[in-house]
Amino acid sequence: MKTHSKKSIRLSLAAASCALVGANVAVAENAHDVGDWDVSAALLFYNEADRVTAAEPVIKAVKQLDTDETLSLKLTLDTLTGASGSGAVPTDRPQTYTTPSGNSSYTVNAGDIPLDESFKDTRVALNAAWERPISKDLTMVLGGNLSSEYDYQSLSANTSFAWDTNGGNTTWMAGASAGVDSIDPVGGKPIAFGVMQEADATQPRDGSNDTKSLFDVIVGVTQVIDQNSLFQLNYSLSQSSGYLTDPYKIISVVDPVTGRPLFTNVNEPNLPTVVYENRPDSRLKHSIFGQYKRYIGGDVLDASYRLMVDDWGITSHTIDLRYRWKMGDTMYIEPHVRVYQQSAADFYTPFFVDGTQPVAGNDKVEASADYRLGEFNGYTFGAELGQDTADNSWSVALEYYLQTGNEPDGTFGELTRQELYPDVDAVMLRVVYDF
Repeated sequence: MKTHSKKSIRLSLAAASCALVGANVAVAENAHDVGDWDVSAALLFYNEADRVTAAEPVIKAVKQLDTDETLSLKLTLDTLTGASGSGAVPTDRPQTYTTPSGNSSYTVNAGDIPLDESFKDTRVALNAAWERPISKDLTMVLGGNLSSEYDYQSLSANTSFAWDTNGGNTTWMAGASAGVDSIDPVGGKPIAFGVMQEADATQPRDGSNDTKSLFDVIVGVTQVIDQNSLFQLNYSLSQSSGYLTDPYKIISVVDPVTGRPLFTNVNEPNLPTVVYENRPDSRLKHSIFGQYKRYIGGDVLDASYRLMVDDWGITSHTIDLRYRWKMGDTMYIEPHVRVYQQSAADFYTPFFVDGTQPVAGNDKVEASADYRLGEFNGYTFGAELGQDTADNSWSVALEYYLQTGNEPDGTFGELTRQELYPDVDAVMLRVVYDF
């Protein structure tokens, strides 16, 4: 049950399935009378080679309360199983690690990336949104989200406003959300840079849970350019504070001469010296998003770009291209290409050389070996096949994701003979049906 690894995966899940469910709602709402429920269902399968497998069903129901007023309810259930990267480095001998509970251990073969195969969890999430007009040109949305899993609970509320001007050709938007998350790690919250001990021994944990708060603001404008095209520009700010560390991630300590992990535990000779990570207790992100859509003789071109910078030192660029080809009156096929590039966080630390690691409990120093905080490129390729009719709609999408990163600087000795940043690839299958 790895908190931040799960969050990264669920970002992909949300973009893949939930967005698709929402995309079909507008079509169905136009075909239903006031008082009717429009129900959409989506199912996503996500599989990382030799790592994480996820399944996420989503059901969304939209009720037309009045001509311009709707109530939306969405239920999400996702299950994660498989193996998750712990942050430790591979080496030329087997390594044994203690599970998060502290009651058992698992062994990684020589040369293999250390993956914790106890990675699993189930999450249930409920989302509700109420949309209604305040005046002829002003619309308000109020919403809330609640989710729960074994070691993580989340509660948030949001609101947004859309104001039409220029004869409906320009729409101004502003929104905000606030939430609080509760983290209750398996085995307790680890002490920053505490050394992992053998199974059934006292682990470096303070036995407490923790919380974090989140606040997001977004403003934007959508402009109709001509009868066939429009452009959208958004700016968003995201502030999170509290416990942002992943309680399950560790950092290897290596010998300053050989580059091999240290093995100093007399009770478990194959247990390498690893310490628990520590991240900053706040994060501020700025994002600028631009999107262009054009209708081309029945087809639709959709192109977008996002720039994100934060005070962790990460800068990312995302280019997303889709082209929906119309086939007949109701069928379509939509190829999709997405390119993502990210710089490393300032505190990204793939390993410690013995003698440089902070002492246990020093929460003033920040370090993490999580490869998702390193420098990497991500590529998504796929296509969606679907049909829209007056009564219902469906779609099936298959996508392939590849993440590649550079080997970290400062490697030496045995580290140079190991693949510290291997490629990660995944296959995603999405099925959506609007009743």
